[in-house]
Amino acid sequence: MVLTNNIQLSPAGFDLATYLAHCQAQVEAALDQALPVVYPEKIYEAMRYSLLGGGKRLRPILCLTTCELVGGTVEMALPTACALEMIHTMSLIHDDLPAMDNDDLRRGKMTNHKVYGEDIAILAGDGLLAYAFEHIATQTRNCPPEALLEVVARLGRAVGAAGLVGGQVMDLDFEGQTNVSVETLHFIHTHKTGALLEACVVCGGIIGGATPLQVQYLTQYAQNIGLAFQIVDDILDLTATREVLGKTAGKDLQAQKITYPRLWGIEESRRQAQNLVDEAKEALMSFGERAKVLVAIADYITTRNY
Repeated sequence: MVLTNNIQLSPAGFDLATYLAHCQAQVEAALDQALPVVYPEKIYEAMRYSLLGGGKRLRPILCLTTCELVGGTVEMALPTACALEMIHTMSLIHDDLPAMDNDDLRRGKMTNHKVYGEDIAILAGDGLLAYAFEHIATQTRNCPPEALLEVVARLGRAVGAAGLVGGQVMDLDFEGQTNVSVETLHFIHTHKTGALLEACVVCGGIIGGATPLQVQYLTQYAQNIGLAFQIVDDILDLTATREVLGKTAGKDLQAQKITYPRLWGIEESRRQAQNLVDEAKEALMSFGERAKVLVAIADYITTRNY
């Protein structure tokens, strides 16, 4: 199945909202099927509570879209796309814990530890992280073994101390400090947020058979949208309501976290995010019209309101 078959193209391009909704529905169905409730039921219910608790599913959609861009299929990339959402969900469960960002609300629902307790929430995150790699290894079809091995290695690095975990550590270390440089803030967010977003794009490309040069262009695109995504997140934390965000608004300010608006102000932060998106789109020029979805997603990042 090619997702874009059901999208109505227009002279100006296509309807991104329709495309995202179509992809999101397919990802939701795949996630539901990937993680049934078995014994011991409690842990699987906790894992499913957060995994199937809503969200834009932007990360798996980036994986699927990039795989198609370079000539692969949705079926090839769907297990990795689901695994990426499992890992992202793990990071949210753990991020919400009292020892981390200590939040009660996620995607408009009570956070995992508020429903199941801190002990089960930690284990639910651990379970999702481990199962993500199992799911890639056992469910991926029609992908060369060497490509699959590279995907697993890249994903492991993106989520570990060299990526997401390292960024989270730095984020905690600098909480409440006022002398944080832009370079330190970039390090935090290119690791905490950007590393997994980069893996979503690049792993989709690798599964689809991208050339080394294409991987280079996709990496540049992904790094730029990853940082832009975080800048916009920082802005929304200050400007959007709890009802729109689906989580506690103003959390960064309460925790005295250093953010891009705190360093640059809101308008300069918006300008910097737009510059990053413009550079991301330039990195896709060699793909031509085939990259229209990734281009539209880049624009969506700076215009989203949640």
